[in-house]
Amino acid sequence: MNKFKLLLSGVCLLFGLAANAENYLISTPNTTLFVEGVKGKQLNIQYYGSRIESADEVYDSGTALWQPAYPAFGLECTREPAIQVTHADGNMSLDLLFNNVEKSTEGNAQVWKFVLSDPVYPFQVKVCYKAFQDVDVIEAWTEISHSEKKPVTLYKFASTYIPLRDNKNWLSHLHGTWTAEGYLFEEELLPGIKVIKNKDGVRNGQDDNPSFMLSFGQAPSENSGAVLGATLAWSGNYSLKFDTNHSRKTSIIAGINEDASQYVLMPKEVFRTPELAITYSMEGKGGVSRNFHRWARNHKLAHGTQLRDVLLNSWEGVYLNVNQEVMNDMMSDFSKLGGELFVMDDGWFGNKYARKTDSSGLGDWEVDVEKLPQGIGALIASAKNNNIKFGIWIEPEMVNSKSELYEKHPDWIICQNNRTPEMGRGGTQLVLDLSNPKVQDFVFGIVDDLMTKYPQISYIKWDANMNLHNYGSYYLPKDKQSHLYIDYHRGLIKVLQRIQAKYPNLAMQACGGGGGRTNYGVLPYFDEFWASDNTDALQRIYIQWGVSHYYPASAIAAHVSAEKNHQSGRIVPLKYRFDVAMSGRLGMEMQPKDIPDNEKDFARKAFATYKEIRPIVQLGDQYRLISPYERQGVASLMYISEDKKDAVFFAYRIENLRCQLTPPFKMQGLDPNKKYKLEEINYIDKKLNQHEKVISGKYLMEQGVSLNLGDEYSSMIIRLKEI
Repeated sequence: MNKFKLLLSGVCLLFGLAANAENYLISTPNTTLFVEGVKGKQLNIQYYGSRIESADEVYDSGTALWQPAYPAFGLECTREPAIQVTHADGNMSLDLLFNNVEKSTEGNAQVWKFVLSDPVYPFQVKVCYKAFQDVDVIEAWTEISHSEKKPVTLYKFASTYIPLRDNKNWLSHLHGTWTAEGYLFEEELLPGIKVIKNKDGVRNGQDDNPSFMLSFGQAPSENSGAVLGATLAWSGNYSLKFDTNHSRKTSIIAGINEDASQYVLMPKEVFRTPELAITYSMEGKGGVSRNFHRWARNHKLAHGTQLRDVLLNSWEGVYLNVNQEVMNDMMSDFSKLGGELFVMDDGWFGNKYARKTDSSGLGDWEVDVEKLPQGIGALIASAKNNNIKFGIWIEPEMVNSKSELYEKHPDWIICQNNRTPEMGRGGTQLVLDLSNPKVQDFVFGIVDDLMTKYPQISYIKWDANMNLHNYGSYYLPKDKQSHLYIDYHRGLIKVLQRIQAKYPNLAMQACGGGGGRTNYGVLPYFDEFWASDNTDALQRIYIQWGVSHYYPASAIAAHVSAEKNHQSGRIVPLKYRFDVAMSGRLGMEMQPKDIPDNEKDFARKAFATYKEIRPIVQLGDQYRLISPYERQGVASLMYISEDKKDAVFFAYRIENLRCQLTPPFKMQGLDPNKKYKLEEINYIDKKLNQHEKVISGKYLMEQGVSLNLGDEYSSMIIRLKEI
């Protein structure tokens, strides 16, 4: 009886708190984050999932989470905290209690800032959420400040904390290495702490990616099931922690990686953490991806709703052997194929230390007059004569020890006092210290000088080929050396903001020695990213499949390379190379003259075909159909226009085994009540038996089509049009 009374009183207390609390429903069109607060008490997260219209649904069902919105270390010590500090008096505790909420509107988004204060110390945390009203994404971050008399040291400072109900959850994330970035890994979360982290210092997408999906109650599925997705909008070191207890209740703590990054917070200073963008879908991983893609195009990518040009990059065509004649010939050959933009890659700069190898010249951004006696102006004129645009490669965050810049400013590099610098690429590469405002001015000046002298430059490929060694800053004071990982990226963003403000129409690609700059920390200032230095068409299917979980096709630079691939040595037909690249932002990474004469007509038609389907691929909704990771011998995906009148379907043979079963190709996302005419495009010899057949969307999704796909390295693209 006593136990019953105790249980009853607990239930009454629970519902009494719910009745007296302020309930805040932070909603997008189809999702809701429910936060509950009582002044002077802990702020709680009660629910996140599909949109609800009333807090009573959560309370009455008994599914409220009753978890802190931002747990602090000190009074409660067993929970993995979102924040941990040390006050000037040595006290390591925080007691963050809800005070008030600040609500505002930014564009078509609602912003909520929940103010939490410590009753003893003048310390404040604003737990912030930005709910978009046109896409199903909520951005979450914190703003940490204090008015204590002396500095407070921050040891942990997560962007957000997300509690989940007890359940069996599966984690989907990306992992890889150079030339194999973005591979998809999926695993069940078991009791303990799973951590995905990065400590590169400069780039953060080459080994892992600051993004994940959690599938609730079932193994990951493309088109069904409840899935939460998140991606951290930060370009530096990060940590994604998944703390799962014995009852399978998981808490997510995401933000900057605090390793070697304790932050000395001065009085009145505001420490703003990067945003973690979260979304939720009942349409499986594909629904989460489409939410992220719409958010990226509408709000997070530079020029996100504009179509991307078909380009040729010179790197694999000539590597560092840039010269006037070769550049002119490449532009002429590419223009004849229907290209729109030529990008001159590495090798065009340096005089005293000419860029003949990768061991010299970085930092000396002056034209090599031996290679380019008529300069960049002549190349721009050549591009204009060939009716294409001109772009250029730079690596502005780096310097070689064999350079005039290093001779003048050896104190501009990242390095400790009394240490010999550890070198990177070419045995001489070093990283410039972007925490230093003088270095920021220099890096901005590289772009500013180019654009001032040559305003016709329409595109810049921005590379970063080294991670951070020699942890130390000649610029930062001795008591703030641990700010370097953070202040480097703050400096980078300041530079990018200045460039965008002065040159708003300049298109840029984020490259980080391959896929190292695949993140939403830099993408507001870049139109696209280079997913990998690996241009092998077969392996690119796996890489592009992985990164498409979080990034839209318009941002994924995908290039047709040489017949014998430079990374894998694999020999792949031209059609297959085109068909793979056409599922992203199509480009070319080779010498156009090396295309055999009997295949040049196909290349011209392929570029023309891509321009026709480009609006659907780059701006449409993506549906991943048969995954290459499922080992069914084939892979397929498709893009559909917003009005569902047009679609483009891609299928690839990825294995060729005798008596191999090929599954039917079932489509997704079509209107079941519409009828679609199927048309094979980008073909050499038609293989589609259903060419010009009319089939209902319902049948195509339920039963699919059987394709005569062919043997090894065969592929097919089908255009669907509403009839």
